[in-house]
Amino acid sequence: MLTLHHLDNSRSHRVLWLLEELQLPYEIRRYARDPRTLLAPTELKQVHPLGKSPVITDDELTLAESAAILEYLVERYGQGRLAPASGSPEYRRFRYWMHYAEGSAMPPLLLRLVFDRVSGGPMPFFVRPLARAIAKGANNAFIGPQLKLHLDYMESELGKTRWFAGETFSAADIQMSYPLEAAQSRAGLDNSRPKLSAFLERIRDRPAYQRAIERGGPVMPGH
Repeated sequence: MLTLHHLDNSRSHRVLWLLEELQLPYEIRRYARDPRTLLAPTELKQVHPLGKSPVITDDELTLAESAAILEYLVERYGQGRLAPASGSPEYRRFRYWMHYAEGSAMPPLLLRLVFDRVSGGPMPFFVRPLARAIAKGANNAFIGPQLKLHLDYMESELGKTRWFAGETFSAADIQMSYPLEAAQSRAGLDNSRPKLSAFLERIRDRPAYQRAIERGGPVMPGH
């Protein structure tokens, strides 16, 4: 039996969404973050040594990492759904976006989150001006330009095809949803990039996306 170990406000929303798209039978075990530290509970380490989410168990298999999980589910249970034909140009784009999401798009977003917390977190008053100056410098010199570079790139790519891998919705779009929702939350993604904004509107209109929200709670890519 497939089991999703689902942490609130986390990347595991994507796995839950894919399970709903494929209409697979599954169980969901929910875990709550520590309200003070926002870290995952120690119980998750009983499932996977890193103690993070998403993680699935499928009979004897325990698998972590969003892209690996999505690819496994599509390959084993998809029956040709939500992935282009192997060897096609669309399939090469599919594999690219599956790994671009975490390998390239997420790092500057995580840096933005970290430096925002550094500048706004509790600290002695005499340290605060220095911390804020460092955070502002990092954002202006590196993080901001990197975010703009990636958002412009993704906007341009969605100007070529309706979905990331081609004209058909696929698991790559599910994988790409998290960095784009994070960008809308904390990196200035707005209607000035109409292709990306329209993409977010389309995915949120999907019944399976909405069922995933109902089962797992809202997507809050701030963690």
